[in-house]
Amino acid sequence: MSTPARFDRLARAYRWMEYFSFGPYLQQCRRLRIVEMTTCRHALVYGDGDGRFLAELMRRAPEIRATAVDASSKMLLRLARRLPPETPVRLVHADALECEPARFPEAPFDLVVSHFFLDCLNETEMATLLAHVNDAADEAALWVVSDFAIPQRAPARLLGAWIVRGLYLAFGLLTGLRTRRLPDHPRAMREAGWMLEDRHELLFGLLVSESWRRKAPSL
Repeated sequence: MSTPARFDRLARAYRWMEYFSFGPYLQQCRRLRIVEMTTCRHALVYGDGDGRFLAELMRRAPEIRATAVDASSKMLLRLARRLPPETPVRLVHADALECEPARFPEAPFDLVVSHFFLDCLNETEMATLLAHVNDAADEAALWVVSDFAIPQRAPARLLGAWIVRGLYLAFGLLTGLRTRRLPDHPRAMREAGWMLEDRHELLFGLLVSESWRRKAPSL
C-alpha cells in the first residue's frame, strides 16, 4: 500500500488550483448526477475536497444523512464551513483504506459517491476500498463516480495521456502521492459486483461521470 498523500497543504488553494487548471468542468462533473442522488437517504462520500458538492447536495435534499470520509483534516474543516446549519453530515477524519465498515453505524448506505478519488488508488488499494464499500452498502446501492480518463479518440487520447501524466507528477510533488497511473476501476467494480448503468464524458473524454448499481446476488 502506498504512503497516504498529504492533501492538507492544498486545502486553502484547492478551489483556485482546480479553477485555473480545468475551469468549471470538475465541479460540473460532480454536479451532473445530483438529481438522481436526491432520491437516496444514506450517503457515503469519499474525498469531497473542499465540500462544494456535498453542500449543494444537502441543500437540494436536506433529508439525506451523509457520512463524509477524508484523510485531510483541513479539507474536512473547509467542507464543514460550507454546509448549511444543522446539516445531518458526519465527518470522519480517516484514510478510506483503513476505515473499516465498523466505523459506519449509519450503514447500510444506499448511495456511495467518489469524486476524483479513485484516481489516487492503485489496483490493490481499489480492491481494499471495494471490500469496505461492499460491507457498508445496501444490496441495491447507487455508486456515483467522477474521475479522469484517457480519451479513446485521437488526437484527444495523446493530449489526455499527457495531461493525466502531468497531474500525477504535480500531485506527487505537492502531496507525496505515489500513484502514477489511472487504475482500471471499471474492471475492479464489475468484479466486485457493480454494474455500470450510465457514463457521460466531458472535455472530449478527459473527465467521466459514471452511475453504477450494485447487482443483486444470484439466487
